[in-house]
Amino acid sequence: MEFILLDETQHTYLQQAARILRQAFPHCFDDCAEEIVQEMLMEDRVALGAVRDGRLVGLAGAIPRYDLTAWELHPLAVEESSRSQGVGRALVGELEKLLRERGCLTLYLGSDDEDNSTTLSEGDLFEDTWEKIRNIRNLKRHPFSFYQKLGYQIIGVIPDANGLGKPDIWMGKSLAR
Repeated sequence: MEFILLDETQHTYLQQAARILRQAFPHCFDDCAEEIVQEMLMEDRVALGAVRDGRLVGLAGAIPRYDLTAWELHPLAVEESSRSQGVGRALVGELEKLLRERGCLTLYLGSDDEDNSTTLSEGDLFEDTWEKIRNIRNLKRHPFSFYQKLGYQIIGVIPDANGLGKPDIWMGKSLAR
């Protein structure tokens, strides 16, 4: 597998990126995947692709924030047939390396719980917030566990961000320590 920085000249890879986004997040990107891919290509952002056997199998994007000291990882997607094979882990590792070289101190992300995949979707998250975060359990393969294995930790939540009982889980990792 090799990593490439995606750009507007790579039409085939960009079409594959849009397909991967629709496949990974049909509820979010089904009707706007091409626009999300174009946003990833904006001058100040990073759009990283993982290529295996001549085709794109995953992508990761990053958006600079806070005068480039903190970046948001958005999105991360791996085609279905390549999941659980280390592609996502490798993409995040390569993205971290690139961002560290650009002066990034913190990489963070939001990971929605829209389908009751964690215990954070149970009850009122405005009550005993940090206790509930401390005792979070994964109920349905929510990606927060994947990110924890890569060294990310929960740094906050936005209760009801996606509807009642559907929080956004914010995770971060220091790239400087």
